[in-house]
Amino acid sequence: MVTNSESQNLTSVSEFYLMELTEDPELQPVLVGLFLSMYLVTVLGNLLIILAVSSDAHLHTPMYFFLANLSLADICFISTTVPKLIMNTQSHSRVISYVDCLMQMSLFILSGCMDDMLLTVMAYDRFVAICHPLNYSVIMNSRLCGFLVLMSFLISLFDSQLHNLIVLNFRYFKDVEIANFFCDPSQLLNLACSDTLTNNIVMYFVVTLSGFLPISGILFSYYKIVSSILRIPSSGGRYKAFSTCGSHLAVVCLFYGTGLAVYLGSTVSLSPRTSAVFSVMYTVVIPMLNPFIYSLRNRDIKTALRRMHSNAYNPRARGICFQGRLDLPAKLNL
Repeated sequence: MVTNSESQNLTSVSEFYLMELTEDPELQPVLVGLFLSMYLVTVLGNLLIILAVSSDAHLHTPMYFFLANLSLADICFISTTVPKLIMNTQSHSRVISYVDCLMQMSLFILSGCMDDMLLTVMAYDRFVAICHPLNYSVIMNSRLCGFLVLMSFLISLFDSQLHNLIVLNFRYFKDVEIANFFCDPSQLLNLACSDTLTNNIVMYFVVTLSGFLPISGILFSYYKIVSSILRIPSSGGRYKAFSTCGSHLAVVCLFYGTGLAVYLGSTVSLSPRTSAVFSVMYTVVIPMLNPFIYSLRNRDIKTALRRMHSNAYNPRARGICFQGRLDLPAKLNL
């Protein structure tokens, strides 16, 4: 039974208040310029990868098809948080409506989980390319690639809508202050006045679906990859084979490292500012770094960008989807 003093702390809300990254009015314009620059670089970099993959026939392979979809997911991922952060900082407002908060949370989970799933799919693609090179084009056919992306989207959508259904069942919240600069799902669950057992079950299920299973798939793929690479007799051959996974492995470590730091930090009571720094890393910095990580070390992407620039005044319409069969790339530079 809820006492009178306890009922005063239960709030039926129509809006929430997001945390400010800084309360110093002199630093706020600097933050606006910084985050706007990072946002534009992220969108432009990922759009260039999508255009390069869609316009160059040499990049119509499973590896680059997944990379283009990852770039699209990264654009959606950063677009769910940064525009609202810039607008709130510029207007000196921390308010976000209940409906907008649910929408932001839903899109954040959808695009973030899509990143998780695609990174796992890309690890499987590298596993097939290195461990079964002769059957690569047969195994990674266009139908399977489309099915893997579709399943990644459906799992992400299910995860997103599950969170929405849980939050919509909450009638009251302990507070309206969200200790992050966006509607973090874990923060909303912590603010909800409901049975903690339900919250824990949901969190464990979500962590298993979007954390444990993808990481297990990635670790298994790389276990097989490393086992196959170690059987290569020459050191040059081993280095060349493993270098094809370097970009993907770097992105995986950055994405999961900072993401896990945020959610594990909530269990050890990190300060809101420290948690916000980790949140900025995996919601803003990593989507910005992905185009650089995948393009700077990749001769195919750089060649496609140069070709696209040289043909800028003579564009040829090409779809991002595969046309015909998927060919085994002559060189694996990713």
